[in-house]
Amino acid sequence: MRGALFVAACVAALPAAAQQKPARTDAAKLDAYKIVLVGDSTMAPISGWASMFCAHHVKATVACLNVGRGGRSTRSYRQEGSWDTAIAEARVPGYKATYVLIQFGHNDQSSVAERWTDLATEFGPNLTRMVQEVRTAGAIPVLLTPLTRREFKQGKLNNTLEPWSAAVRKVATELKVPLIDLNMRSAALVQQLGAEKATQLAQAAPTAEELVAAKAGTTLKPRSAEEARLPDVPTTATGPRGQFTRKFDYTHVGDIGATVFAKLVANDLAVAVPDLRNQIAP
Repeated sequence: MRGALFVAACVAALPAAAQQKPARTDAAKLDAYKIVLVGDSTMAPISGWASMFCAHHVKATVACLNVGRGGRSTRSYRQEGSWDTAIAEARVPGYKATYVLIQFGHNDQSSVAERWTDLATEFGPNLTRMVQEVRTAGAIPVLLTPLTRREFKQGKLNNTLEPWSAAVRKVATELKVPLIDLNMRSAALVQQLGAEKATQLAQAAPTAEELVAAKAGTTLKPRSAEEARLPDVPTTATGPRGQFTRKFDYTHVGDIGATVFAKLVANDLAVAVPDLRNQIAP
């Protein structure tokens, strides 16, 4: 009882302004945006740039979802059902605008049976269908040319993905889709770095032999995934059990590479889609 009287006395001693709350008002309605990132391992968590983009380059008013998956092409991404997931996300209401960023090419170029597509007859039409379905879902498609690989020959970057990038540009032009030419931008940056410094963009450090070759300007043939893969992260009986593939190669990126390329994408997205400029951080 004495404690309650003491508290009441203290409150009474406060200035009148401190005892009263301001009149209640309603918060202004939020203009929320959504970005869905669709692509292969060069976009996927741990091995790509997109999670770093979501973590460091969008404001709190943007829901940023990375559904990039390793080893997927425009064909296998659809066949396995991942495209259905992406389109379902594009249809979710409540956003001022939803953007779907699409980046493929690496695995369309592959020789793996479930992945490859024909550059001349399938790749472009597959992208065209994706663009049309995004628009039908009420969202806005944005195309990206594929992130460059970092293979060098005699000091010059061997940009094997340029023909696939040209196909992406063609679709973007024909369908009037905003384009981020990540292949061109990343290739220029990697060429400027050179083969040796570009090894720092990978998930893991190169071997001594790989580093010597890079210093000489011609990278070695990539090791197999089994040879290049780092050991799995230790787990516990009750803890998380999932594992990511982490390895040195000339395709995938670690934190440094993801940071570099996510910044490129953020800057170019602001140019390609001016309506997003206030939502994207440099």
